[in-house]
Amino acid sequence: MALNKNVEKILNEQINAEFWSAYFYLSMSNYFNTNGMSGFSNWMKVQFEEETSHAMKMLDFVNERGGRVILEPIAEVPSEWDGVLNIYEETLKHEEKVTSLINECVNVAIAEKDHATVNFLQWFVDEQVEEEAGVGEIIDQLKMIGCQGNGLYMMDKEFRSRVFIDTTKA
Repeated sequence: MALNKNVEKILNEQINAEFWSAYFYLSMSNYFNTNGMSGFSNWMKVQFEEETSHAMKMLDFVNERGGRVILEPIAEVPSEWDGVLNIYEETLKHEEKVTSLINECVNVAIAEKDHATVNFLQWFVDEQVEEEAGVGEIIDQLKMIGCQGNGLYMMDKEFRSRVFIDTTKA
């Protein structure tokens, strides 16, 4: 059965949103790199890779279901922030927005009685719970250390070891 046109449309919008998210995190990575924070830069680069893999997972699903992927231009992303805490607060806001977008994809799939897409999107729903919790924890840690000194150095050092693991293939 071919992909429902309303589902195809919302998934195309989400694919483009995932690519925008990747670009957003790459911009943050470069901001940190410019400011001598290679660990935080690495953390955001891993986020970039995750978002790209999410977009590709969705793109592959649309193609497998007989839909057509339409890529739109990526809107400009911010490139300046007011420090580490501001970046992670913006990251949390962004992840909350992505959660609402994923939920809307689920709503459209439910309305169209597209059970395969509802099932597929559950992976993204679960992923968003993890994303928001993880970023919330980082914000709590940054507040605890006051975004300075040895604590910030230790977080930067810890974030250097983060590696991308493509969980979309599991």
